Amino acid sequence: MNEKSALPASEAIDLPSLEKTLRSSRALFSYCMSVVICLLTVLAMVPLFSVLFMLVWRGGRRLSLALLTELPPAAGMAGGGIGNALLGTVFVVAIATLISVPIGVLGGVFLAEIRPRGRTATAVRFSAKVLTGLPSILAGVFAFTTVVLLTGKFSPLAGGVALALLMLPTILLTSEEALRMVPARMREAAIGMGATQTQTVLHILLPTASPGILTGVLLAVSRAAGETAPLLFTMTFSDYWMSRQVMEPTASLAVLIYNFSKSPFENQKEIAWAASLVLVLLVLGLNLSGQAASRWSRRL
Repeated sequence: MNEKSALPASEAIDLPSLEKTLRSSRALFSYCMSVVICLLTVLAMVPLFSVLFMLVWRGGRRLSLALLTELPPAAGMAGGGIGNALLGTVFVVAIATLISVPIGVLGGVFLAEIRPRGRTATAVRFSAKVLTGLPSILAGVFAFTTVVLLTGKFSPLAGGVALALLMLPTILLTSEEALRMVPARMREAAIGMGATQTQTVLHILLPTASPGILTGVLLAVSRAAGETAPLLFTMTFSDYWMSRQVMEPTASLAVLIYNFSKSPFENQKEIAWAASLVLVLLVLGLNLSGQAASRWSRRL
């Protein structure tokens, strides 16, 4: 006697009725929506891949060691490179990272662990969400009035302050979310072993949440590396290498691209395309490094 015949008549399963068929309105609707989503995904990817194709096609021809080590060419001159702009970009982003990461991570600790439901935390959280939509040019105006006017000079320090203002809300909110995702049993175990709140944060929560915090930092760095408007207000541009005197106008990739893209000279336009490709590769390298570091930290 098989299993089907052993079941009561009221509990017998009608297998043909469970088979999916397009004749069913729900199955047909699900199939159509899947097709529409796939088509929309392909359409959304077309602009991305078209931009990448243009960057590789127009900028890849100028990629060379000379491009990365020489100074920008003067108007109408041949050759040249983006060496000083590349160095200036790395320098100003490093300044912004040194300013924003400690403040953002400590702010995330305060919002997630110290006083998550207080009025101060509510105000800080609201301010951070507002700052995520802050136009980048306003960050440049803020740094111009607080640093450039006070020091009397355009400098990477002013540019770093402007970029740090744009990076801070992303780092703060992602740090808070990463800390909240740490299992409660880890906190309870640390407290049960006699650890103080500071020891729990430093030795348990921050190492466990480091992959999420690192992801937020890299997202913020990626945004800062491509900003142009804040650097126009704070660093302007320079055709020379950086000197030991930090408080002076400094070149950056974003401003170089902005200046050379408007140039009537073909050589400078080609350098703008090559600089755009270098900037994209730089940001892509940061993201891939962050993902690799996150996977490595999870294995520990």
